[in-house]
Amino acid sequence: MPITRVCTPRLRLLTSVRYCPISRGRPYHSYEHESDPPPFNATEEAVLAAALRQVPEHGFTDASLSLGAREAGYLDITVNLFPRGSFDLVNYHLVTRRLALKKALDAQAAKDDGGSFKGQGVGTKVKFLTLERLMANRPIIHRWQEALAIMAQPSCISTSIAELARLSDEIWILAGDAGVDSSWYTKRASLSVIYSSTGENLAHCTAPKPEAMLMSGLLELFMTQDQSTDFADTQKFLDRRLEDVRIVGSGISNLKGYLDFTAHSFINVLRSKGVRI
Repeated sequence: MPITRVCTPRLRLLTSVRYCPISRGRPYHSYEHESDPPPFNATEEAVLAAALRQVPEHGFTDASLSLGAREAGYLDITVNLFPRGSFDLVNYHLVTRRLALKKALDAQAAKDDGGSFKGQGVGTKVKFLTLERLMANRPIIHRWQEALAIMAQPSCISTSIAELARLSDEIWILAGDAGVDSSWYTKRASLSVIYSSTGENLAHCTAPKPEAMLMSGLLELFMTQDQSTDFADTQKFLDRRLEDVRIVGSGISNLKGYLDFTAHSFINVLRSKGVRI
């Protein structure tokens, strides 16, 4: 059994104070930096992967981390490797599901004997990848509002925003759009509006084009309440949002007006759920 080195005899099982600094460097485009080290070391990977399997029953909690450590063959004290507590578990889900998108795209292309998918435009692939990432939440969708609440904590905002930006950029690059012209920010901002990882935290975004990411989160929030078969309503909702900002087509128009409407609508949704904004 692996042994975790303990530096003090009074080290507690779980830390009581959480903080969420900017995460360590991660591969920005997983397929472009294959030589980069993995985002998690062997111990972190083993514990977090096992803890994620506990989420359907125990949620994004410290309890899941402790159970994951035991399942992976480590002592309970190992959870002190994760000073951000449950947010480290949320972040693991976000990072690993983003990095899995290339394999999903390759698998889709491999089973496409006629080559029709490979020949599709950027917009079709953006839709495929966005839906693929969204559906990766299915096993824990009944717990996802917990994750959204954790990501919305002020101390976790910066890391959540950074990962959302990586997801948006990863999708565009994988879809075949690597351009760095004046539309770069607009495309990625619009996709962030559609997908988004949190809600109210985006009000504090200091990244380029912050207004383009303000008060999003509609798609994931919609999915948490979707009772349709195979999340068919969520897929339709995605189609409408893609059409709204016209990223599946010739370009984007009236983005500012759409963002204003989206922000206003999302604020009202959050307020109706008791969120103070």
